[in-house]
Amino acid sequence: MRVGLFIPCYIDQCYPQVGLATLQVLRRCGVEPEYPREQTCCGQPMANSGCVEAAKPVARHFAETFAAYDYVVGPSGSCVSMIRNHYDDLLDDAAEQQRLAGKTFELCEFLVDVLKIDRIEGRFPHRVGLHQSCHGLRELGLARQSELGPTATPQVNKVRTLLQSLEGITLVDLARTDECCGFGGTFAVKEAAVSCLMGRDRIADHQQAGAEVMTAGDMSCLMHLEGLIKRDGAPLRVMHVAEILAGNQP
Repeated sequence: MRVGLFIPCYIDQCYPQVGLATLQVLRRCGVEPEYPREQTCCGQPMANSGCVEAAKPVARHFAETFAAYDYVVGPSGSCVSMIRNHYDDLLDDAAEQQRLAGKTFELCEFLVDVLKIDRIEGRFPHRVGLHQSCHGLRELGLARQSELGPTATPQVNKVRTLLQSLEGITLVDLARTDECCGFGGTFAVKEAAVSCLMGRDRIADHQQAGAEVMTAGDMSCLMHLEGLIKRDGAPLRVMHVAEILAGNQP
């Protein structure tokens, strides 16, 4: 298979170690992805801010950049969801949009659903809290949503499945397993007070559960939470799930 490695712009600019960890994980799983250097943003910041016309050429560029690949894989549930669920408003060709949506995957989703991997060799002897980001959970279906109730159809938690296979790891039990962190892109700017309160609620939940490390499949959520953690001096580290699966240590 020919796999295009999609590294979101904020990871490329602010957290390059997450992009490198994603590459390492894919290689360990037998995939040698290609990184098209001409890739840019997926267009989500513009679209979420209501600037749909500004997002259209960005989406067009993305579609053309990754057209030749069998799969597109990225370490971001929100960016992958943007491509898969919201490009119908940005691309004129519906068939092209459907092809792109059908081959674009979040990292853990790709490992579990496409490569059929449920175990990663490695060791991470730490207490870890899993923050399940809203886009990955509710738009990509990476786990079952708690609001659906106990009668909902059971669903594999794809991120947790891979994490719990690591030797020595302890995944702590949170009081609220899938509550929003409050980031929401420009929401954190427009409604900063509410955003920070939501973020501190999530941090408190992880601390009360005894987590040493907070992880997630979206570095944007972790960026927001890490800012609050550092400001408050909380004894908690954040790591993207790709970093943990790659064997990095806090």
